[in-house]
Amino acid sequence: MSDQNDDAVPVTPRRMPKAPIEKIGGRKLKPSTLMMGHGYDPVLSEGSLKPPIFLTSTFAFEDAAAGKRHFEGITGKRPGGADGLVYSRFNGPNQEILEDRLSIWDEAEDALVFSSGMSAIATVLLANVNQGDVVVHSGPLYAATETLINKILGRFGVTFLDFPAGASPSKVAALLEQAKAQAAQNGGKVAIVYLESPANPTNALVDIEGVAEARKQVFGDEGAPPIAIDNTFLGPLWQQPLKHGADIVIYSLTKYVGGHSDLVAGGVLGSKGHMDPIRAIRNTIGTICDPNTAWMLMRSLETLELRMTRAGENAEKVCAFLRDHPKVDGLGYLGFISDASQQDIYDRHCSGAGSTFSVFIKGGEAEAFAFLDALKIAKLAVSLGGTETLASLPAAMTHLSVPDDRRAALGITDNLVRISIGVEDPDDLIADFEQALGVV
Repeated sequence: MSDQNDDAVPVTPRRMPKAPIEKIGGRKLKPSTLMMGHGYDPVLSEGSLKPPIFLTSTFAFEDAAAGKRHFEGITGKRPGGADGLVYSRFNGPNQEILEDRLSIWDEAEDALVFSSGMSAIATVLLANVNQGDVVVHSGPLYAATETLINKILGRFGVTFLDFPAGASPSKVAALLEQAKAQAAQNGGKVAIVYLESPANPTNALVDIEGVAEARKQVFGDEGAPPIAIDNTFLGPLWQQPLKHGADIVIYSLTKYVGGHSDLVAGGVLGSKGHMDPIRAIRNTIGTICDPNTAWMLMRSLETLELRMTRAGENAEKVCAFLRDHPKVDGLGYLGFISDASQQDIYDRHCSGAGSTFSVFIKGGEAEAFAFLDALKIAKLAVSLGGTETLASLPAAMTHLSVPDDRRAALGITDNLVRISIGVEDPDDLIADFEQALGVV
């Protein structure tokens, strides 16, 4: 530490003595610009250009009154969380700077970061459900999310109803009426409407605006369940669900935001009113991400737009090749939608087709395995959104735990290969897919 005179005022590291720069003249700065410094002042950290990693379990209070004030926020006696640093299970400089920057992309009022995408999802659900409640969700979902809702929450008296991703608002409204009756019979409520769009791994889109319309029709404006959505496949660059009626947006930050296949984390965004109960559960069960992971995510946010843009451009070129290949039975790619209702949702909700898609290999599991085993540039691995291209077979891997009949109903077939395109040269990727299809 540099020498300080006796009159120096101690400052909590994350607190900025001046307002962050969000505009120059009348121009509002873009997210890609704000990622370089928003929420951090180098003056408070010895002039370090980048935030240091704050590896500490606890933080010293400036006085006893401050300690009490911070714990009033932590315990919920005062909404909004602590207004200072307390303990690393609750908050920390790296996590809070990351949350400030993450909220910019979706124009969210508040954000929280977690140790994984699933810990984010679990914490959101635990903050909203009670015994006897009903969860309404779209399908398909990520397999672990389905397991959490159907099996784990089911052990505590929570039931669920689900609708296919492309369901019309009228069908969603009918299901919400059914859920409302079921909840009343169980002595509970409809706790949450949980969406995943695009769905994993089919890329089926959910009409977020239609679901919000159906909710209003059934519940009105008071006492309606929140709409939460897993926006991992397109967010935050190509879809911002808060603008279309969602209340809570969830990310596996492991994917595009982290973007380098070297960390695991999750994020949740929304209004302070929706975040406060989620923050309270996170404080209790300790699902916050660690300082080092938060620091790495801040690093990745600086190149998020560049990486996602390049990967999206690559995916369009690769899919143009795959679409007409004789050994391909179809594509689940948002750039080539054949269904009019899905195209309508895409036009209203999305600004890009993404870089993760499904390709149906002619044949079954044996042919899909042959294709996967022949890949040379693309890596045979689960996950998505990294700088490298990945390929996997959901029916035999990520969705293996889903019962056979449900997989069939959701369209997760034995020949569906999920591909996440990276930032390699697109012509090299096309050559790799061409030679791999050649062995099928």
